[in-house]
Amino acid sequence: MPDQTVPPASDAAAKPASGTPPLKVAILPVTPFQQNCSILWCTATKRAAVVDPGDGVTEIKEFLARQGLTLERILVTHGHVDHAAAVADLAAATGVPVEGPQLEDKFWIDRLPEDGAKYGMLYAKPFTPTRWLDDGDTVIVGELTLDVLHCPGHTPGHVVFIHQASRLAVVGDVIFQGSIGRTDFPRGDHAALIRSIREKLFPLGDDITFLPGHGEPSTFGQERRSNPFVSDRAVARG
Repeated sequence: MPDQTVPPASDAAAKPASGTPPLKVAILPVTPFQQNCSILWCTATKRAAVVDPGDGVTEIKEFLARQGLTLERILVTHGHVDHAAAVADLAAATGVPVEGPQLEDKFWIDRLPEDGAKYGMLYAKPFTPTRWLDDGDTVIVGELTLDVLHCPGHTPGHVVFIHQASRLAVVGDVIFQGSIGRTDFPRGDHAALIRSIREKLFPLGDDITFLPGHGEPSTFGQERRSNPFVSDRAVARG
């Protein structure tokens, strides 16, 4: 599992005098879909959150132990099987609360066993989050505060997590390097997805690095300039 430190915060006040960033993140690709399960932690307190554990419960626990981290909560961007199949098992193994997604994704979570069986992910189980999240909510990890944005389109209840001080967003399957999330699944909405990206994510700033659910990180600025689906040029063309 690669250990990737987020880029230095642009706000000098957000970075301690020691030079240690307030947030670190590691990415563990899981499932046949190579979904980016992320482990975020507060460097001051060594308390952590796991985002979108589609699989890898054993590997996640081993990583936490190696790094001396205490798992504080599980975060879920949306209810698709590659992002949420192992949420129930990880929660049962650790006893931590589950936060997210937004309530409109309940139907995806309820069908996790059915969808898991299609892809050999027989461990997939439904779960009820400790807290459904919505636009404007916040999540605490150690001394860090993550902002929550409801960004429907790929799924109706998709949420995104942003740590403003680190200029980092965990975006699930809303946007990728050079692409955007699929909208041909039940209750997908292409127009809503474009609005989520253009009206909620891009205004946060070109300098924000985002971790997508699949593939490599990018920045909102790079995608605003060159993404063939949501760049300024692509939107101008209609």
